[in-house]
Amino acid sequence: MSLDPVLVGELLLLGCGGGFLAGLLGIGGGMVLVPFTTVLLEQRGFPQALALKVGIATSLATICFTALSSVRAHHARGAVRWPLVARLAPGIVAGSLAGAQLAGALPTRWLALLFAVFLGLTATRMLAPRSKAAQRSLPGAGRLAGVGGLIGLVSAVVGAGGAFISVPYMTSRQVPIHQAVGTSSALGFPIALAGTLGYVIAGWRLGGLPAGTLGYVYLPALAVLAAGSVMTAPAGAWTAHRLDTTQLRRVFALLLYGIAVYMLVRALRS
Repeated sequence: MSLDPVLVGELLLLGCGGGFLAGLLGIGGGMVLVPFTTVLLEQRGFPQALALKVGIATSLATICFTALSSVRAHHARGAVRWPLVARLAPGIVAGSLAGAQLAGALPTRWLALLFAVFLGLTATRMLAPRSKAAQRSLPGAGRLAGVGGLIGLVSAVVGAGGAFISVPYMTSRQVPIHQAVGTSSALGFPIALAGTLGYVIAGWRLGGLPAGTLGYVYLPALAVLAAGSVMTAPAGAWTAHRLDTTQLRRVFALLLYGIAVYMLVRALRS
């Protein structure tokens, strides 16, 4: 399978949108990249039974680049808590590796159902009012490693950067929202790197994958998506520090509900 000029343009626009949303809302671009990449690949003849797993793996690989671009912008504004990143990272790496193996073993139908549930929960979380007062402080290194394991596991299964769990967790533990978003962007890199490696291992000896794949990662699509996301992630982070994103989050939550319904119908029909 080769990338025709129209598909390159579609993937580039998708990468730009995912990168901007990752920087703007702190939710990671995977929730947009995974379903739309899957559909675009299937329309070009990609095997339907493998397209979702390839979309998840390629999305995670794209987040490697998006996270690096986004975290530079957040770090420049002093919004990354690096000691917290260091405490969460070991668990995140282990969880991401395990999550990729789990997703590789799951039937595509069940993976689509899990992704639909994840989108619905994320949309609901975005619409829920934020707690005004944090009640507890951050725990010790051991418990943070466990939290990191959960973040990495879920993120690798659905191809996301982990902000769905990490941002609300940190804000509930007395971390200001801008620091939570900035720190989450830094956590996206170890999640994506370990998860990508896991998907490469999970699909390494699998037959039926078209040329251009490394395990489950489709390299031509990765190159285009990464180029678009790297260009726009800093702009999203810059905008996040200047706007009240409440209304944008509500609109995006409605979009996520729509995508969740699509993925649910897709799973039931498969």
